[in-house]
Amino acid sequence: MAEDLQNFIGGQWTDLSFDKRSELINPSTGEVFATAPVSGETEVDAAVTSAAAAFEGWRDATPAERSLALLKIADAIEARAKGAAAVSACAR
Repeated sequence: MAEDLQNFIGGQWTDLSFDKRSELINPSTGEVFATAPVSGETEVDAAVTSAAAAFEGWRDATPAERSLALLKIADAIEARAKGAAAVSACAR
């Protein structure tokens, strides 16, 4: 079953005003593994507004604070990648 993805805007998952979805296809199998929202003007405006607001704090962060934030992001990506690799291996 395909997972329905959402936009992540302003620190939260959201389904704003989109009315279209796009299928994400695994190129090795041709199977649909998820659908993603096709974002419109409302979502883009909300994301830009959120990014501009977040920039205020990021701009004033020290190099050490920025480094720590980026390391946390890298850890989260790595943790999810391991799970994705396990799912991929099971699908074969």
